[in-house]
Amino acid sequence: MSQTQKVMDFVSEKWDREIVPQLTTYIKIPNKSPMFDANWAEHGYMDEAMSLIETWVREQPIAGMTVERIQLPGRTPLLFIDIPGKGDDVVLLYGHMDKQPEMVGWNVDLAPWKPVLSGDKLYGRGGADDGYATYASLTAIMALKDRGLDHSRCVVLIEGCEESGSYDLPFYINHLADRIGKPSLVVCLDSGCGNYDQLWLTTSLRGMAGGNLKVSVLQEGVHSGDASGIVPSSFRVLRQLLDRIEDPVTGRFLIDTMYVDIPSERIEQARESAQVLGSAVYDKFPWLPGMRPMADDLSELVLNRTWRPTLSVTGADGLPGLMDSGNVLRPHTAVKLSVRLPPTLDSDKATKLLKEALERNPPYGSKVEFQVEKSATGWAAPTTAPWLRASINEASKQYFGPQAAAMGEGGTIPFMNMLQERFPEAQFVVTGLLGPKSNAHGPNEFLHIPTGKKLTASMARVINEHYVNRGSPNAHTSTPEA
Repeated sequence: MSQTQKVMDFVSEKWDREIVPQLTTYIKIPNKSPMFDANWAEHGYMDEAMSLIETWVREQPIAGMTVERIQLPGRTPLLFIDIPGKGDDVVLLYGHMDKQPEMVGWNVDLAPWKPVLSGDKLYGRGGADDGYATYASLTAIMALKDRGLDHSRCVVLIEGCEESGSYDLPFYINHLADRIGKPSLVVCLDSGCGNYDQLWLTTSLRGMAGGNLKVSVLQEGVHSGDASGIVPSSFRVLRQLLDRIEDPVTGRFLIDTMYVDIPSERIEQARESAQVLGSAVYDKFPWLPGMRPMADDLSELVLNRTWRPTLSVTGADGLPGLMDSGNVLRPHTAVKLSVRLPPTLDSDKATKLLKEALERNPPYGSKVEFQVEKSATGWAAPTTAPWLRASINEASKQYFGPQAAAMGEGGTIPFMNMLQERFPEAQFVVTGLLGPKSNAHGPNEFLHIPTGKKLTASMARVINEHYVNRGSPNAHTSTPEA
């Protein structure tokens, strides 16, 4: 039996015997991120989820491992795991354990806090985003130890604030700076995959600027028959403001200074990804019959979701439900805006541009307020070292079949930009399980178990080869089979 098969067997058995049951329990816990549960500390779900993970970690037979649960005053908890290794280099593995809120639209037999195992899929909120990360990280390291393969010292950080923008994490990074050291490899398991057929490397992440836009025109609602034609509708004023920042026909974002020059390498990768995925670029979404995407060119769709600013309206206030609405011209309308930013655009700059565009010269003298709620700068991967590129490709071929693929992701992981600024010489492996129809943050979210197993085994190979190429006395001279 090959070394590759032995690693895969170890990982698969660990997933079946321990990880899937652990995640089944984890999904039941409604440990929503602080942005979605202001009373998270009092409710205790965050502590319950962290205790579940911490207990499992402490039970693992990893010699010399230290585990510490840290909670700075007024902040979400963080799990700090330190695993000794050979050499002076450090691998930092990252994940989070907080969750998005419930969201409507779950199938009748599914629910956010109800784990359902159906074939290769484990349904429920948070399994793939990102509850599995702790289990996969330690299992990859244990697979190496089981086969007698070396690795550098590994530090695992599991936070509880990622879905709220990781605003607690900088305080922990500063608090633990001396204990973390200077990682030369960062592994993040919180991203996506274009399909479940190969290993995907995330090359960029968009940033985010979000907030609440409110338009007020009256002190109280009045009869629409009496006021319409005299009092401007707050909804119509809101439409005018949104038309300042987005073309209502094409969807193109209209603040030109919020675009960046897309690197030629990323444009080429978008073309390659489009060729690999084909119509899966768009048909992974649950379209209504007759709907079509915003462009016909697949590579343009990839670039739209990875390198260009976009606007989504994700919530509304001041609008009564259809059964409760009368003939009233309402005093205000408010919407929640989520603007995705190009990876290299500074989020503070973008937020200022957005606020200025929305609040300047209010139509009819209406009261217009844009309250910034969250802001995060994106991330663009540094040039991948040849050894790492080769390792990722070989891991994909050994555990998936085809060679690896690379593509930017449309989501935001604030931790990545934070780490790259702190460790500019580090290499990054950003990947994950969020593939077609896995629907993170939405209804019917699931984790694809076979991909979880293959990804775990692939990371074992990458961690081993990091030691061979960076940490061992014979670095750069050999490549292991594992």
